[in-house]
Amino acid sequence: MDRAIPIFILIMGVVFWLTFYLIGGTLQDALEKGINSLTTLVDTAMDQANINPILHGLIVNGIMEGVGSVLSFLPVIITLFFFLSLLEDSGYTARVAFFMDKMLRRIGLSGRSIVPMLIGFGCTVPAVMSTRTLPSERDRKLTILLTPFMSCTAKLPIYAFFVDAFFSSHKALIMIGLYLLGIIIAIAVALLFKGTLFKGEAVPFVMELPNYRMPGAKNVGHLLWEKAKDFIQRAFTIILIATIVIWLLKSFDFRFNLVSDQRDSILATIAGWIAPVMAPLGLGDWRIMTSLISGFLAKESVVSTLGVLYGDGLTTVMAPLAAASLLVFSLLYTPCVAAITSIRRELGHKWAIGVVLWQCAIAWLAGLLTWLVGGLF
Repeated sequence: MDRAIPIFILIMGVVFWLTFYLIGGTLQDALEKGINSLTTLVDTAMDQANINPILHGLIVNGIMEGVGSVLSFLPVIITLFFFLSLLEDSGYTARVAFFMDKMLRRIGLSGRSIVPMLIGFGCTVPAVMSTRTLPSERDRKLTILLTPFMSCTAKLPIYAFFVDAFFSSHKALIMIGLYLLGIIIAIAVALLFKGTLFKGEAVPFVMELPNYRMPGAKNVGHLLWEKAKDFIQRAFTIILIATIVIWLLKSFDFRFNLVSDQRDSILATIAGWIAPVMAPLGLGDWRIMTSLISGFLAKESVVSTLGVLYGDGLTTVMAPLAAASLLVFSLLYTPCVAAITSIRRELGHKWAIGVVLWQCAIAWLAGLLTWLVGGLF
């Protein structure tokens, strides 16, 4: 038992290394090159066909660069879920719940709560729904409130995008650090809640452990297909719509005239009213504020929005310290609208609004701390 947690950390470290370096990272680079080649081909063809400049810009600079920047992270997500599904189908995940029970009781939860939290690393929506199996109403509420701190796969494109651009020599280390930070913040919040809103002890934990077994190809394949399908559907629905709307707003002013400078656009004006809130974090650029707002619809939209607004010039206008601050803020700020809806369904609208407000506040404070501490070095 004493070795269980170090072994678990080691296993997850290997999973992250394989995901972001050896397998997922290699496949991502190949897909990204393919998408860039296709974008160039379409751009050249539309130039030769003398297509209307507005339509040309929308398709190439808006849709293809925005949606394409998100799709390029599909191999990373599939690779991560491949290894997680192997651990789950082998029976190891159930044992994680067993040996984590003693640790979770210190923050007011039982080992049963680890299952929704592990699901939360995939998606917050099913994680929140899975808390219905918890026997205690107190445990269920507390688990729901902590689950959004578990970094879902929708945030992976944000992490991978900024790590590739600014911290490529420390990919796995930063990725693991972000996931651990989310867990540490969740523990701190749990201790706060344990002494205030959710006093008392968790219910006793009883669970029958399944035997270890070889993962089934059918189960693993089904999970991978579901995750890939969900990601692609998001890319061609919510993210596509958000990308088109953002491109239009950044291309026209309030008189619907095409602008030559994005700073004169509708989007810049609206986002500029809110951007000062993020200035203490080193993120006062209106384009950053726009991407974070779009992330409320779907976290993957943060990357597509930055692709539309910055193109390939993000690294020339953003310092690594600001990128670190943005990574921390993106990790902790409000879940997407689908997750908030599921929380409202389970706990009511007051709790759902509370989740949005306090997670944005926690994210702002953590981002500010990152900016201030990083500035000392």
